[in-house]
Amino acid sequence: MSGGCNHDCASCSQNCSDRKESFREELNALSSVRKVIGVVSGKGGVGKSIVTSMLAVLSARCGFKTAILDADITGPSIPKAFHIQRRAEASNDGLYPVASATGIEIMSLNLLLPNETDPVVWRGPVIAGAVKQFWTDVIWSDIDYMFIDMPPGTGDVPLTVFQSLPVDGIVIVTTPQELVGMIVEKAVNMAKLMEVPVLGLVENMSYFECPDCGGKHHIFGNSDIEGLAKKLGIDQTARIPINPSLAAACDKGTIELFEGEWLDGIIKTISELE
Repeated sequence: MSGGCNHDCASCSQNCSDRKESFREELNALSSVRKVIGVVSGKGGVGKSIVTSMLAVLSARCGFKTAILDADITGPSIPKAFHIQRRAEASNDGLYPVASATGIEIMSLNLLLPNETDPVVWRGPVIAGAVKQFWTDVIWSDIDYMFIDMPPGTGDVPLTVFQSLPVDGIVIVTTPQELVGMIVEKAVNMAKLMEVPVLGLVENMSYFECPDCGGKHHIFGNSDIEGLAKKLGIDQTARIPINPSLAAACDKGTIELFEGEWLDGIIKTISELE
């Protein structure tokens, strides 16, 4: 390593033994994005997209200019949650995201398809390339916080996002089952490998609260999310109950109207990022 190294290989011309190749993609010249937050899960079906949507809604309610980059290319559900039915438009300068009712800028492959039910039958490298284009070709207007809804697992797309975009932190979504706890550790270990901080751990479908007696019933068994978070060095945790109104809000495209304080601690942590 040469003397006076600032560890920024992208801006260095030296060819030292510690040099790391940068895969970072440049943001569109007309765009501005201050912070990028990935929402990840080790497996599918844990409610990652609804958590992404709720975090974006809370960010917008705090007065921040907010965006969602839907990186779940083969299973995009963000437009439906926000009842966005019109297609994204483009010019010679790039693609324009579609704004939700409250001004959240959204880009998803479903906003580019002729029909929202058209399947995306692409191989991994093509999918990864589409995600990078959502960063390089889309014109994001003065965004304070961009939330990236990632596909599950630790494969091509999550790796592409970590390497190509300046991710400032991630939120991991899980469910109470013990097996998922093991899978959470895989996601945490990937984040450590990519040197990305874990900002929070969200346990979705954590319990069911009886509307009559107010008792909490752990349908999928009791879990120790706080213990798991402590073991993994994660400071913020959140529990979201099995709530039919949340599922209905996503189906009806009214997620921007949801009520609940479950994610307030995590959004506070995100808003305090320097």
